[in-house]
Amino acid sequence: MDQTQYTELTRRKFVGVVGSALAVLGLTKTSIVRADKVRPAPRKQARRILRLAHMTDIHVQPERWADKGLTACLRHIQDLKDRPSLILTGGDTVMDSFGQDEQRTSTQWNLYRSILKSECSVPVRSCIGNHDVWGWNRKDSKTTGDEPLWGKKRAVHELNIPDRFYSFDQAGWHFIMLDATSSDGRDGYVARLDDEQFDWLSRDLARTPVSSPVLVVSHEPILSAAAFFDGDNEESGDWKVPAAWMCIDARRLKDLFKDHPNVKLCLSGHLHLVDRVDYCGVSYICDGAVCAGWWKGDYQECDEGYGLIDLYDDGSFAHQYVSFDWTPMPEPEKKT
Repeated sequence: MDQTQYTELTRRKFVGVVGSALAVLGLTKTSIVRADKVRPAPRKQARRILRLAHMTDIHVQPERWADKGLTACLRHIQDLKDRPSLILTGGDTVMDSFGQDEQRTSTQWNLYRSILKSECSVPVRSCIGNHDVWGWNRKDSKTTGDEPLWGKKRAVHELNIPDRFYSFDQAGWHFIMLDATSSDGRDGYVARLDDEQFDWLSRDLARTPVSSPVLVVSHEPILSAAAFFDGDNEESGDWKVPAAWMCIDARRLKDLFKDHPNVKLCLSGHLHLVDRVDYCGVSYICDGAVCAGWWKGDYQECDEGYGLIDLYDDGSFAHQYVSFDWTPMPEPEKKT
Protein backbone atom coordinates (compact mmCIF):
# COMPACT_ATOMS: atom_id res chain seq x y z
CA MET A 1 0.00 0.00 0.00
CA ASP A 2 1.51 3.36 -1.00
CA GLN A 3 1.51 6.45 1.26
CA THR A 4 -1.43 8.07 -0.57
CA GLN A 5 -3.62 4.99 -0.11
CA TYR A 6 -2.57 4.70 3.53
CA THR A 7 -3.33 8.36 4.26
CA GLU A 8 -6.77 8.12 2.66
CA LEU A 9 -7.61 4.91 4.52
CA THR A 10 -6.45 6.44 7.80
CA ARG A 11 -8.56 9.53 7.13
CA ARG A 12 -11.70 7.46 6.44
CA LYS A 13 -11.16 5.39 9.58
CA PHE A 14 -10.69 8.52 11.66
CA VAL A 15 -13.81 10.22 10.32
CA GLY A 16 -15.81 7.11 11.18
CA VAL A 17 -14.41 6.95 14.70
CA VAL A 18 -14.95 10.63 15.40
CA GLY A 19 -18.46 10.49 13.99
CA SER A 20 -19.30 7.78 16.53
CA ALA A 21 -17.49 9.52 19.38
CA LEU A 22 -19.18 12.87 18.89
CA ALA A 23 -22.54 11.24 19.51
CA VAL A 24 -21.56 10.69 23.12
CA LEU A 25 -19.65 13.91 23.79
CA GLY A 26 -20.76 16.72 26.06
CA LEU A 27 -18.84 19.50 24.33
CA THR A 28 -21.43 22.22 24.68
CA LYS A 29 -20.71 25.49 26.43
CA THR A 30 -21.11 24.88 30.14
CA SER A 31 -23.41 27.06 32.20
CA ILE A 32 -23.92 27.69 35.87
CA VAL A 33 -26.29 25.16 37.41
CA ARG A 34 -28.18 26.61 40.35
CA ALA A 35 -27.72 24.57 43.50
CA ASP A 36 -31.46 24.14 43.98
CA LYS A 37 -31.83 22.79 40.41
CA VAL A 38 -29.23 20.02 40.68
CA ARG A 39 -30.98 16.65 40.48
CA PRO A 40 -29.71 13.14 39.77
CA ALA A 41 -31.03 11.37 36.71
CA PRO A 42 -33.95 9.06 37.61
CA ARG A 43 -33.06 5.37 37.80
CA LYS A 44 -35.68 2.65 37.76
CA GLN A 45 -35.22 0.18 40.60
CA ALA A 46 -31.80 1.64 41.45
CA ARG A 47 -30.84 3.40 44.66
CA ARG A 48 -28.36 6.21 44.82
CA ILE A 49 -25.71 5.32 47.36
CA LEU A 50 -23.13 8.09 46.98
CA ARG A 51 -22.88 11.62 45.62
CA LEU A 52 -19.37 12.94 44.97
CA ALA A 53 -17.68 15.98 43.47
CA HIS A 54 -14.71 15.62 41.14
CA MET A 55 -12.41 18.66 41.31
CA THR A 56 -9.54 18.48 38.86
CA ASP A 57 -6.91 20.95 37.62
CA ILE A 58 -7.20 23.43 40.46
CA HIS A 59 -3.78 24.98 39.73
CA VAL A 60 -3.75 26.96 42.96
CA GLN A 61 -1.24 29.80 43.20
CA PRO A 62 -0.98 33.12 45.03
CA GLU A 63 -1.59 35.04 41.80
CA ARG A 64 -4.74 35.72 39.75
CA TRP A 65 -7.11 35.29 42.73
CA ALA A 66 -6.66 31.54 42.51
CA ASP A 67 -7.09 31.27 46.28
CA LYS A 68 -10.45 33.03 46.04
CA GLY A 69 -11.42 30.80 43.11
CA LEU A 70 -10.68 27.59 45.00
CA THR A 71 -12.58 28.94 48.01
CA ALA A 72 -15.57 29.78 45.80
CA CYS A 73 -15.56 26.27 44.32
CA LEU A 74 -15.44 24.55 47.71
CA ARG A 75 -18.22 26.74 49.05
CA HIS A 76 -20.35 26.09 45.98
CA ILE A 77 -20.00 22.34 46.44
CA GLN A 78 -20.83 22.46 50.13
CA ASP A 79 -23.74 24.88 49.68
CA LEU A 80 -25.62 22.44 47.45
CA LYS A 81 -28.87 21.43 49.10
CA ASP A 82 -27.97 17.86 48.20
CA ARG A 83 -24.30 18.15 48.98
CA PRO A 84 -21.70 15.48 48.13
CA SER A 85 -20.27 13.29 50.87
CA LEU A 86 -16.94 12.82 49.07
CA ILE A 87 -14.60 15.00 47.02
CA LEU A 88 -12.13 13.48 44.56
CA THR A 89 -9.32 15.73 43.36
CA GLY A 90 -7.91 14.74 40.01
CA GLY A 91 -4.39 16.18 39.95
CA ASP A 92 -2.63 19.42 39.04
CA THR A 93 -3.57 20.66 42.47
CA VAL A 94 -0.91 23.37 42.36
CA MET A 95 -0.10 25.66 39.46
CA ASP A 96 3.27 23.99 38.97
CA SER A 97 6.03 22.31 40.92
CA PHE A 98 7.46 20.37 37.95
CA GLY A 99 9.89 23.17 37.16
CA GLN A 100 9.78 25.25 40.37
CA ASP A 101 12.25 25.59 43.21
CA GLU A 102 11.61 24.62 46.82
CA GLN A 103 10.34 28.04 47.91
CA ARG A 104 7.78 28.43 45.13
CA THR A 105 6.65 24.82 45.51
CA SER A 106 6.15 25.21 49.26
CA THR A 107 4.22 28.46 48.78
CA GLN A 108 1.70 26.77 46.49
CA TRP A 109 1.21 23.65 48.61
CA ASN A 110 0.92 25.66 51.84
CA LEU A 111 -1.78 27.80 50.22
CA TYR A 112 -3.73 24.75 49.06
CA ARG A 113 -3.59 23.00 52.42
CA SER A 114 -4.57 26.13 54.31
CA ILE A 115 -7.65 26.70 52.10
CA LEU A 116 -8.66 23.06 52.39
CA LYS A 117 -8.33 23.21 56.18
CA SER A 118 -10.41 26.37 56.54
CA GLU A 119 -13.00 25.81 53.80
CA CYS A 120 -13.62 22.08 53.39
CA SER A 121 -15.52 19.80 55.77
CA VAL A 122 -16.05 17.00 53.20
CA PRO A 123 -13.60 14.06 53.06
CA VAL A 124 -11.11 14.37 50.18
CA ARG A 125 -9.30 11.64 48.22
CA SER A 126 -6.67 12.72 45.72
CA CYS A 127 -4.55 11.58 42.80
CA ILE A 128 -1.36 13.06 41.36
CA GLY A 129 -1.12 15.26 38.26
CA ASN A 130 1.94 16.16 36.22
CA HIS A 131 2.21 19.64 37.74
CA ASP A 132 2.20 18.13 41.25
CA VAL A 133 5.48 16.30 40.57
CA TRP A 134 8.35 18.29 42.04
CA GLY A 135 11.55 18.96 40.18
CA TRP A 136 11.51 16.60 37.20
CA ASN A 137 12.67 19.59 35.22
CA ARG A 138 15.93 19.79 37.16
CA LYS A 139 17.24 22.88 35.41
CA ASP A 140 14.25 25.12 36.07
CA SER A 141 13.54 23.72 39.54
CA LYS A 142 17.19 23.95 40.59
CA THR A 143 16.99 20.44 42.05
CA THR A 144 19.44 17.54 41.93
CA GLY A 145 17.00 14.66 42.33
CA ASP A 146 18.54 13.75 45.70
CA GLU A 147 16.14 15.87 47.75
CA PRO A 148 14.15 13.75 50.29
CA LEU A 149 10.77 14.72 48.78
CA TRP A 150 11.88 15.04 45.17
CA GLY A 151 9.52 13.91 42.44
CA LYS A 152 6.23 12.29 43.36
CA LYS A 153 7.18 11.87 47.01
CA ARG A 154 6.37 15.55 47.47
CA ALA A 155 2.85 15.15 46.08
CA VAL A 156 2.18 12.02 48.16
CA HIS A 157 3.28 13.92 51.26
CA GLU A 158 1.37 17.13 50.53
CA LEU A 159 -1.84 15.36 49.48
CA ASN A 160 -1.63 12.98 52.46
CA ILE A 161 -2.32 9.91 50.31
CA PRO A 162 -1.11 6.33 50.94
CA ASP A 163 1.03 6.10 47.81
CA ARG A 164 1.24 7.47 44.27
CA PHE A 165 -1.46 4.94 43.29
CA TYR A 166 -3.94 3.21 45.62
CA SER A 167 -7.51 1.99 45.94
CA PHE A 168 -10.30 2.08 48.50
CA ASP A 169 -13.92 1.00 48.92
CA GLN A 170 -16.86 3.20 49.76
CA ALA A 171 -20.62 2.75 49.59
CA GLY A 172 -20.33 -0.52 47.68
CA TRP A 173 -18.12 0.95 44.92
CA HIS A 174 -14.41 0.28 44.44
CA PHE A 175 -12.29 3.37 43.73
CA ILE A 176 -8.89 3.21 42.01
CA MET A 177 -6.64 6.28 42.06
CA LEU A 178 -3.98 6.03 39.37
CA ASP A 179 -0.73 7.86 38.66
CA ALA A 180 -0.63 8.28 34.88
CA THR A 181 2.42 10.57 34.74
CA SER A 182 5.55 8.69 33.67
CA SER A 183 9.02 10.05 32.98
CA ASP A 184 10.07 10.37 29.36
CA GLY A 185 13.66 9.65 30.39
CA ARG A 186 14.65 13.30 30.05
CA ASP A 187 13.09 16.29 31.84
CA GLY A 188 9.52 15.71 30.67
CA TYR A 189 6.75 13.14 30.95
CA VAL A 190 4.37 10.94 28.99
CA ALA A 191 0.88 9.82 29.97
CA ARG A 192 1.03 6.10 30.75
CA LEU A 193 1.05 3.63 33.62
CA ASP A 194 4.47 2.23 34.43
CA ASP A 195 4.69 -1.58 34.44
CA GLU A 196 4.79 -1.84 38.23
CA GLN A 197 1.53 0.10 38.47
CA PHE A 198 -0.14 -1.79 35.63
CA ASP A 199 0.68 -5.11 37.34
CA TRP A 200 -0.76 -3.75 40.59
CA LEU A 201 -3.89 -2.56 38.76
CA SER A 202 -4.37 -6.00 37.20
CA ARG A 203 -4.13 -7.66 40.61
CA ASP A 204 -6.37 -5.06 42.26
CA LEU A 205 -9.12 -5.61 39.69
CA ALA A 206 -8.73 -9.40 39.93
CA ARG A 207 -9.34 -9.36 43.68
CA THR A 208 -12.27 -6.94 43.48
CA PRO A 209 -15.62 -8.78 43.68
CA VAL A 210 -17.52 -8.68 40.39
CA SER A 211 -20.48 -7.37 42.38
CA SER A 212 -18.55 -4.16 43.19
CA PRO A 213 -18.71 -1.52 40.46
CA VAL A 214 -15.38 0.21 39.84
CA LEU A 215 -14.60 3.91 39.38
CA VAL A 216 -11.11 4.80 38.13
CA VAL A 217 -9.51 8.23 38.54
CA SER A 218 -6.44 9.40 36.63
CA HIS A 219 -5.15 12.86 35.87
CA GLU A 220 -4.37 12.32 32.20
CA PRO A 221 -7.34 10.82 30.34
CA ILE A 222 -7.20 7.17 29.35
CA LEU A 223 -9.49 7.85 26.39
CA SER A 224 -10.78 11.23 25.21
CA ALA A 225 -12.06 12.83 22.04
CA ALA A 226 -11.39 16.33 23.36
CA ALA A 227 -7.66 15.60 23.09
CA PHE A 228 -8.03 16.06 19.32
CA PHE A 229 -9.30 19.62 19.74
CA ASP A 230 -6.19 21.00 21.44
CA GLY A 231 -3.74 20.64 18.56
CA ASP A 232 -2.91 22.33 15.29
CA ASN A 233 -4.32 19.78 12.85
CA GLU A 234 -5.37 22.54 10.43
CA GLU A 235 -1.75 23.71 10.24
CA SER A 236 -0.07 20.30 10.23
CA GLY A 237 -2.64 18.64 8.00
CA ASP A 238 -2.83 15.66 10.35
CA TRP A 239 -4.54 14.73 13.60
CA LYS A 240 -1.94 14.32 16.33
CA VAL A 241 -2.37 13.69 20.04
CA PRO A 242 0.94 14.02 21.92
CA ALA A 243 1.86 11.28 24.37
CA ALA A 244 1.61 13.80 27.21
CA TRP A 245 -2.07 14.56 26.52
CA MET A 246 -3.73 11.13 26.64
CA CYS A 247 -2.54 7.74 27.90
CA ILE A 248 -0.28 6.26 25.27
CA ASP A 249 -1.07 2.80 26.69
CA ALA A 250 -4.84 3.26 26.36
CA ARG A 251 -5.12 0.06 24.34
CA ARG A 252 -3.80 -2.23 27.06
CA LEU A 253 -5.93 -0.47 29.66
CA LYS A 254 -9.01 -0.87 27.47
CA ASP A 255 -8.20 -4.56 27.03
CA LEU A 256 -7.75 -4.99 30.78
CA PHE A 257 -11.09 -3.33 31.51
CA LYS A 258 -12.81 -5.64 29.00
CA ASP A 259 -11.82 -8.54 31.27
CA HIS A 260 -13.50 -6.76 34.20
CA PRO A 261 -16.99 -5.62 33.20
CA ASN A 262 -17.54 -4.11 36.65
CA VAL A 263 -15.28 -1.21 35.57
CA LYS A 264 -17.97 1.38 34.87
CA LEU A 265 -16.48 4.87 34.97
CA CYS A 266 -13.08 6.52 34.39
CA LEU A 267 -12.71 10.15 35.46
CA SER A 268 -9.87 12.42 34.36
CA GLY A 269 -8.86 16.03 33.80
CA HIS A 270 -5.65 17.46 32.34
CA LEU A 271 -7.20 18.82 29.11
CA HIS A 272 -9.32 21.55 30.79
CA LEU A 273 -12.18 20.42 28.55
CA VAL A 274 -15.36 18.45 29.19
CA ASP A 275 -16.19 15.33 27.21
CA ARG A 276 -17.55 11.83 27.54
CA VAL A 277 -16.69 8.78 25.47
CA ASP A 278 -18.50 5.47 25.99
CA TYR A 279 -16.48 2.53 24.71
CA CYS A 280 -16.70 -1.21 25.38
CA GLY A 281 -18.99 -0.74 28.36
CA VAL A 282 -16.85 1.90 30.10
CA SER A 283 -17.66 5.62 30.29
CA TYR A 284 -14.61 7.92 30.07
CA ILE A 285 -15.34 11.43 31.33
CA CYS A 286 -12.88 14.31 31.13
CA ASP A 287 -14.12 16.72 33.76
CA GLY A 288 -12.95 20.19 32.74
CA ALA A 289 -10.99 22.24 35.26
CA VAL A 290 -11.68 24.13 38.46
CA CYS A 291 -9.38 26.86 37.11
CA ALA A 292 -10.77 26.68 33.51
CA GLY A 293 -8.17 28.71 31.57
CA TRP A 294 -5.64 28.78 34.43
CA TRP A 295 -7.73 31.38 36.32
CA LYS A 296 -7.89 33.71 33.31
CA GLY A 297 -11.47 32.84 32.35
CA ASP A 298 -12.98 30.08 30.26
CA TYR A 299 -10.91 27.77 28.11
CA GLN A 300 -12.49 26.91 24.76
CA GLU A 301 -15.80 25.24 25.71
CA CYS A 302 -15.04 25.00 29.45
CA ASP A 303 -15.89 27.33 32.34
CA GLU A 304 -14.54 27.02 35.89
CA GLY A 305 -16.31 24.03 37.39
CA TYR A 306 -16.35 20.51 38.77
CA GLY A 307 -18.00 17.19 38.10
CA LEU A 308 -21.01 16.18 40.17
CA ILE A 309 -21.54 12.43 40.11
CA ASP A 310 -24.24 10.23 41.61
CA LEU A 311 -23.40 6.55 42.02
CA TYR A 312 -26.11 3.89 42.19
CA ASP A 313 -26.20 0.43 43.71
CA ASP A 314 -26.64 -1.25 40.32
CA GLY A 315 -23.37 0.16 38.94
CA SER A 316 -25.00 3.01 37.03
CA PHE A 317 -24.19 6.69 37.52
CA ALA A 318 -25.36 10.19 36.64
CA HIS A 319 -22.90 12.99 35.82
CA GLN A 320 -23.03 16.70 35.17
CA TYR A 321 -20.43 19.44 34.94
CA VAL A 322 -21.33 22.26 37.30
CA SER A 323 -19.94 25.79 36.96
CA PHE A 324 -19.61 28.01 40.01
CA ASP A 325 -19.92 31.77 40.30
CA TRP A 326 -16.51 33.20 39.53
CA THR A 327 -15.19 36.40 37.97
CA PRO A 328 -11.51 36.33 36.95
CA MET A 329 -9.14 39.04 38.07
CA PRO A 330 -9.23 41.87 35.53
CA GLU A 331 -6.32 42.04 33.15
CA PRO A 332 -4.11 45.11 33.67
CA GLU A 333 -4.79 47.88 31.21
CA LYS A 334 -2.29 48.08 28.41
CA LYS A 335 -0.36 51.31 28.21
CA THR A 336 -0.83 53.18 24.98
